[in-house]
Amino acid sequence: MGITVVAAPAGTRTRSMFGLLAGVAFVNTAMVGASTAASLIASESSGPAWGGVPNAATVLGTALGALSSGTLMARHSRRFALLVMYCMAVTGGVVAFAGAVTGTLAPLLAGMVLLGLGNGGAQLSRYVAAELYPENRRGFALSAVVWGGTVGALAGPALIAPAAAGAERLGLPGLSGPVGVAVLMIAAALVSTTTLPRAVAGPGGSEEPVLPPSPVRTVLRRPAVTTALVAMVAAQVVMVALMVMTPLQLHDHGHGLDVVAWVLSAHMIGMFALAPVSGRVADRWGGRAAIGAGVVTLVLAAGTAVAVPTAHVVGLPVALFLLGYGWNLVFVGGSSLLSRDLPIEDRSRVQGVVDALVWGASGLASLSAGQLFGSGGFALVAVVAGVLALAPLPLLIRRG
Repeated sequence: MGITVVAAPAGTRTRSMFGLLAGVAFVNTAMVGASTAASLIASESSGPAWGGVPNAATVLGTALGALSSGTLMARHSRRFALLVMYCMAVTGGVVAFAGAVTGTLAPLLAGMVLLGLGNGGAQLSRYVAAELYPENRRGFALSAVVWGGTVGALAGPALIAPAAAGAERLGLPGLSGPVGVAVLMIAAALVSTTTLPRAVAGPGGSEEPVLPPSPVRTVLRRPAVTTALVAMVAAQVVMVALMVMTPLQLHDHGHGLDVVAWVLSAHMIGMFALAPVSGRVADRWGGRAAIGAGVVTLVLAAGTAVAVPTAHVVGLPVALFLLGYGWNLVFVGGSSLLSRDLPIEDRSRVQGVVDALVWGASGLASLSAGQLFGSGGFALVAVVAGVLALAPLPLLIRRG
């Protein structure tokens, strides 16, 4: 079955955008709290060596969710795919909550995988938004949904302490509170998704013919897809590697959690808050221009981190802000290429495959960054990250 493309009136488009943005905001808020609590629970129940396992489970679930969502969108509809993924995530939240209450690792990890499925679906929401708009505004549309992550970046950490206190008042383990709140947040995302039309609009309000899909391997070799894939994977690896090592760098130099929170807040603002600017760049000058600007910004971030690795007041916050915004430019630019330069029958499956590969790269980056940090410190991580950030340049130059 192919993708049905139906015109979306202005009122329907506005309502759909609100539903998509709200869904992403709710999911991001849920994932921040649940991931933080799950890591602490695993560390307390099974030892510090297990502290990173819940995050790995979430990354695995997100990759699977992106892949599954792309397949479901191609075979059914975008609305159907998001509803299925969010239903799975609600179930996962309940399972994870049971594990959090009992302090049992197996259900906690299983629940985090299922929560990741919902997160994978939420990530593809940006492409659903893009399909609601004509081609020259798709960068704006998908960046608006990416901007919804700002809510999660701010609300997620802020809700952890009150949620834990609320759980304790109910006689439950404190760390089960953020997981319980995650269930409510995912349920809210599920409700917001019901506002979407049953079919998504095509550009200009016309119905596009649906042809048989091309093999994924064939589509991945197309220049636009190869450029987007290489750029998004490289940016994800660079961003994750530097981000996860920054708290260790600060800790090793005697800084407390207040400094860590300040530096990471600057990073999160860079990742999400300026997404509409990235969308404007992609709409006006094209996705490749946005990717190129992102590559330059990532290299500047890595260079700043090398130059001032202990400057916690200004230097590192600036480096982490640039890191976040460089990632955002590449993410929006690559997503713009995948929303414009592919036939309608190939888009959903390939978008899901690319997101799955990007999230898979996150897991590898986390593991590799620790090894680099142990061998040569934060400076080595930053130098390697700066070199990796240049990976898309040959493709951009060849195209240009």
